[in-house]
Amino acid sequence: MARRLLIAASLSVAALAWTGCGSEGVAVSKSSPMRKGAVLFVERCGACHTLTPAGTQGSATNVGDRENVDGPNFDTRVEKVDDVIFAIENGGFSGAIMPENIATGPEKVAIAQFLSKYAGTKVARAPAAGGVKPTGAGGTPSK
Repeated sequence: MARRLLIAASLSVAALAWTGCGSEGVAVSKSSPMRKGAVLFVERCGACHTLTPAGTQGSATNVGDRENVDGPNFDTRVEKVDDVIFAIENGGFSGAIMPENIATGPEKVAIAQFLSKYAGTKVARAPAAGGVKPTGAGGTPSK
């Protein structure tokens, strides 16, 4: 009887591992130049960060469930390539949890380009400036 329970428990653990702990799969086309970055994001970043196009759900959605390893939800946060590269090289922006250099070289760049393209998809974007002149020092319109 104990052996059957052990086998059942082992199969349950294997099934959970196979499902990817809530991962829904990469939604980026296999022919897309962003595919490599998406796959690397899943492998290196997905356990701590949420990003729908990567199929990852690593961020906390409820403050009461939040753990110190829960990273930002990139569905609701816009990122620039240079900022992502900085975070990868330096262990995020706080340096508290994220490991430094979680990716290097071309892999780091692929993740940064992918994240920059797809991050912030659930954020309302500001309208284009269209004719609005930027303000100069003191908030006065520039000429």
